[in-house]
Amino acid sequence: MEFDEALEYLQGRLRMGVKLGNERFSALLDRLDRPQDRLRVIHIAGTKGKGSTTAMAASVLSTAGYKVGAYLSPYVYDVRERVQINGEMISREDFARWVTAIRPHVEALEQTEFGATTEFELKTAIGLCCFAEQAVDYAVLEVGLGGRLDATNVVASPLVTVITNIGLDHTEILGETLGAIAAEKAGIIKPGIPCVTGVPKGGEAWKVIARICQERNAPLIPIQCPSESAGSLTLTTERRTLPGVNLRLRGAFQALNAAAALAAIDCINAKALPPIPDAVARHGLEAAWVPGRLQQVASQPTVVVDVAHNEISASALADALRTQFRADHRRVILVVGLSRNHDPEAFLRPLTALHPAALIATQPLCRPRPAQDVAQAAHDLHLPNVTVVEASVLDAVRSALKQAGPDDLICLTGSFYTVGDVPPAFWQTLSNH
Repeated sequence: MEFDEALEYLQGRLRMGVKLGNERFSALLDRLDRPQDRLRVIHIAGTKGKGSTTAMAASVLSTAGYKVGAYLSPYVYDVRERVQINGEMISREDFARWVTAIRPHVEALEQTEFGATTEFELKTAIGLCCFAEQAVDYAVLEVGLGGRLDATNVVASPLVTVITNIGLDHTEILGETLGAIAAEKAGIIKPGIPCVTGVPKGGEAWKVIARICQERNAPLIPIQCPSESAGSLTLTTERRTLPGVNLRLRGAFQALNAAAALAAIDCINAKALPPIPDAVARHGLEAAWVPGRLQQVASQPTVVVDVAHNEISASALADALRTQFRADHRRVILVVGLSRNHDPEAFLRPLTALHPAALIATQPLCRPRPAQDVAQAAHDLHLPNVTVVEASVLDAVRSALKQAGPDDLICLTGSFYTVGDVPPAFWQTLSNH
């Protein structure tokens, strides 16, 4: 298959939906010579921040001179963002080659009691096979959904597991309480393997994670809160204190993600990963980058895109827009498009603190929540000047640009798909004018 044909085949698996469970995927990997068994893995789960934490951990290891695979979930602009080695996406040729190689096994498995392989399972198989073939020194794997039944949870003995935080998201699948969701995410904890977490001590989620760690004799390592001075961070782990860190990724919430990444690396047994010097760790954290995380894409007006898609990330976004983009002192226009499984009112509620001058409701091409639902929630929250642009996210952005003055702030948010529906080339055209 050529790349376009391979991509079409992959996207055709979307009709299989989400089917949590490891048995079918394990059976597929058995047919592929179990690539996961040839990898040394850092496994990262959490409600928010797991993608940035994955990118930071991979960047530190890469900066230290290792060959590092990073599996990210989901992507923003290009499906190949999912599978990276030392920051470079898998090539179109290798992507197509792996889909071609895996396809016969997918179709053979479909005729058994295991049934159809999902899109996420196929993408995960591509990543694991690519990393094993390329003999990466380490692989950093981001969980797709939950943890216990996620396809990435086929790794029997990772070097370390990470649970960044716990919030109410995907409640229809993971459970309606923080404790239930924590139990699903804690499913990645393995016997005797350290677990790093940013979940606050003493709460419902912490108690669940602590209990599971105790049952599995897994050391539980809480993230130590970073401190900030003169705009730079000081990160503290069990192994070191690392001052003077200036992250490329913006937002105060990234400090905890950096702390999680460093704590995970520092708690790995020295035989599996020799200690990384401070200067190397600092540079790796500072170099880490993933698109769509509080990313400024244009000026005059300032345009920020962010893949926030649940209440906890919307709250972090609102704080970041106030502190880093002076949202309290300028006119704010929100462009919001949600995926079908997210609650518009829960997402918009934290953003009302920005007192937006206008909100444009839109919808992504993939798995959309109707724009009218977003608009209705905005009306229910008494937000002013709510309009609907259903045709495309790009049309919604153009509408916002027509309304905005040079000193205004536009924020496009609501889902990975929403941000990804506006090609980077469009933002480039704005900066060229």
